[in-house]
Amino acid sequence: MATQMQAAREGKITDAMKIVAESEHLPVEQIRDGVASGVIAIPANINHTSLKPCGVGQGLRTKVNANIGTSSTYPDIEPELLKLDEAVRCGADAVMDLSTGDHIDVSRQRIIEHSPIMVGTVPLYQATVRAIREHGAVVDMTVDDILSTIEAQAKDGADFMTLHCGVTRSAIERMRRQRRIMDIVSRGGSFIAGWILHNEQENPLYEHYDELLDICEKYDVTISLGDGMRPGCTADATDRGQLTELITLGELTDRAWKRGVQVMVEGPGHVPYDQTEANMKLEKRLCHNAPFYVLGPLVTDVAPGYDHITAAIGGTLAAVSGADFLCYVTPAEHLALPTIEDVHTGVITSRIAAHAADLVKNVPGAREWDRKMAEARKVLDWDAQLELAIDPDLAREKRGARNKKGEEACSMCGDYCAVKIISQYFDKPACPCND
Repeated sequence: MATQMQAAREGKITDAMKIVAESEHLPVEQIRDGVASGVIAIPANINHTSLKPCGVGQGLRTKVNANIGTSSTYPDIEPELLKLDEAVRCGADAVMDLSTGDHIDVSRQRIIEHSPIMVGTVPLYQATVRAIREHGAVVDMTVDDILSTIEAQAKDGADFMTLHCGVTRSAIERMRRQRRIMDIVSRGGSFIAGWILHNEQENPLYEHYDELLDICEKYDVTISLGDGMRPGCTADATDRGQLTELITLGELTDRAWKRGVQVMVEGPGHVPYDQTEANMKLEKRLCHNAPFYVLGPLVTDVAPGYDHITAAIGGTLAAVSGADFLCYVTPAEHLALPTIEDVHTGVITSRIAAHAADLVKNVPGAREWDRKMAEARKVLDWDAQLELAIDPDLAREKRGARNKKGEEACSMCGDYCAVKIISQYFDKPACPCND
């Protein structure tokens, strides 16, 4: 069976392409051509039968991902399935299963089976847990531990996988010579860097890249080239380690595309506001406009509890500057495993950032949504305003809590509502004597 990219290059239009074209309000030929060239990815594993395909990339609506998954502290999968439901309800386009708790296979299988949106995984997490249980240490992880885990997750239906192929010995050495405050904060990046340094060998994900491509081609898994060297604080942004990894990811993108395997590239991380645009343009230049998937970026380090806001500030600028896919950040970032309420807040906040960028990028439907809201406000149509709100439940709650039922204005303005006052004059028929 051909991958989406292979089919597109043969001039074929797949069912997935038709679904994406319809949801994006774009010609299906534009989607096909984007997939063929690699600037659009449709992560759609052949074994994810409950999936409604979604496109990521150039000319499309900016997408939002929500991270869920068990941990060693909270190993129960049931709360994570509720978080999945909440993420879908709030409009997330993808979830990533980052499970490291007990029964990782079962957790992943249930999430994929349950999810109508695309599911991503990080195979290195499970391979590491397996290595610790079977060998006693992360550094004793074998190539087979990694490849067999990737194969199992692909077979289960993972639509995209974060693979930290660009954490090479040269990138680590450049980072160490320049020095960082936070070193490596990517969990997968730290696992593989520790393995490299202990074993004094090259990254097995890099050395066995062709074998990874074999697996991804077989199941049509989109490779999400992980940013294991991403900066963990604003002071470390855009340094030699990060850029060395990015150059390598560009080369690996070329190799995947030659095989007809779809690619997304992951990006930082903690980045000051004035470096965000440059980071986006660097990725687009070095990776030939492959879809860019960013965490945040978080534009300051000092707001634990509010990092969904710092990420939204960076996320809008990132998306305006070229990013295609935003990984949500919740209020629990840097503090704890997120609750279902955190998931709700994280998804909505990232969607706001994404939509703000889509207005600038002239994504079909974005400006029409805002215009409809403005028209409803103009006539004080509260039912329409609440229906159009990005978070209708919260809007209804706020409206109902501080306003009398049937009140035309809001309790902020009361009798002095600017919209109501000016409409008495602007909406009156013009006087004939003024003609």
